Amino acid sequence: MKQLFNTLALCCLTQLPLHTMAQNVTTEVRHGQTSWVLRSDQIEMAVTRLGGHMAPVTFYRESPDPVMPYYISPWQEEGHAEFPARVLAPLRGDFFCLPFGGNGRAWQGEQHEPHGETATGIWTMEEVRTDAGGSTLVLSMQTRIRPGKVTKMLSLLHGQNAVYSTHVIEGFSGPAPLGHHATLAMPETEGAIRIFHSPVEFGMTNPGVFSNPASREYQQLEPGRRFESISAVPSIFKNAPDADLSRLPARKGFADLVMLIQKIGDTPSWVAALNAEEGWMWFSLKDPRVLRGTVFWLENGGRHGFPWNGRNNCVGIEEVTAFFADGLAASIEPNQLNSTGIPTTTILSDSSPARVHYVQGVTRIPDGFEDVSGATFHDDGHLTFHSGSGRSVNVPVRWKYVMDGRL
Repeated sequence: MKQLFNTLALCCLTQLPLHTMAQNVTTEVRHGQTSWVLRSDQIEMAVTRLGGHMAPVTFYRESPDPVMPYYISPWQEEGHAEFPARVLAPLRGDFFCLPFGGNGRAWQGEQHEPHGETATGIWTMEEVRTDAGGSTLVLSMQTRIRPGKVTKMLSLLHGQNAVYSTHVIEGFSGPAPLGHHATLAMPETEGAIRIFHSPVEFGMTNPGVFSNPASREYQQLEPGRRFESISAVPSIFKNAPDADLSRLPARKGFADLVMLIQKIGDTPSWVAALNAEEGWMWFSLKDPRVLRGTVFWLENGGRHGFPWNGRNNCVGIEEVTAFFADGLAASIEPNQLNSTGIPTTTILSDSSPARVHYVQGVTRIPDGFEDVSGATFHDDGHLTFHSGSGRSVNVPVRWKYVMDGRL
C-alpha cells in the first residue's frame, strides 16, 4: 500500500474548505461537539475540533454487533458555559496531551492548562489523504504558551479495526511530559472488564493525594507505594486487602491513579481491556522508548463536585512519558521516577521534529478467551494474543508502525 503520509509534505499543507475533502469525511456535531467524522469499511471515527478528542469510534461498524469502547463524559449536552478545566468541555475518548498532566504550577514562566493546548485548543483541518488502502485525517495546531506546531495524523486502513495515530511536534524547545489519554467507558457490571499488559519493571500508586475529600473526591489506594502486579495494590485503609485493579469496574465511590513502567524490548508494549461477556477486546500498542509508562485513571463515581456529580464510570489507559499526572514542573524537577533513571520528560528540539506513534484497536474474541497470557508479533503485519486457556486471536495490524511510523 502506498504510504498514507509524507513527512516532507507536512510543511506545505494548507487549510482546505470542506467541499474539497474526500467524501469519507464529514463535519458533524457529535455529543455536543463539532467533529470531523472519518470512515473506513470497518470504522467510523469522530474527532472533536475542540481539543482533538477522538470519540465516538465505532469498530466493526457494518456488523450486527458494532463495538463502541470509548468514554464520553455525561455533561456534553447539558449546556454548561464554563468548566473547572478546559479539557472537561469535550472530555471523551483519546486525546494527545502536551504537556501531559494537571500543570498546576508554572515552570520558567510557562503556565499550561491541564493536559495542555493540544487537549484544549482549536485544531485546524489540513487535509484528508485517501487511496485504495485507506484514509488519513490531518489536523494541525499552532501553540502559543510554548510556541510551536503540532500535526495530528489519524489513519484508518480498510479491512482493519485499528486507528493509527502520529503526532509531529515542531518548533518546541526544552523538556516536556507528553502522551495519549485513551479513556474507555465501563459497564455497570462489576468486574466485567479485565485488564492485561506486557511485562513491566514495576508499578507505583500516585505519590501525592489524587482525590481530595475537601473537594468531595475520594481515593482508596495508598499514595506512593510500589507494587509488582495490578492485581495486588496497597489500600489506604487499615487492614484492608490489596485492591485488584485488573477487574473493572470496582470500588464504587473512589477515584485513583497508578502508573506502570514497561520493560523495553524489541517489540511494542501493549495493554488489553477484555470484555468476555460481549466478546471483544480493546488493545493499544506503543514504543516504550518514546512513551515510557502507562497511567491508569480509575474513575468509578469518586468525584462529587461539578461537573462529575458522582456519575463517572471509566478507566483512562494513558501512554505517557511523564511523572504521573502532575504536569510540567513536577516532571522536570527531581522526582521518584527520574531519580531512578526513568525519564519523565521528552527533550524537544526546535531543530528536529519529534514524532509520537500509537495504535489503538478492537478485536473479536472467541468463547473461552478469558485472559491474555501474552502476545506474538509477526513480520507479515499481524499479531496474536494468547489466552491461558489455549485460545488465541489473530489481529491484522501493522504493529511496526509504533516503532517507525510506516503504514
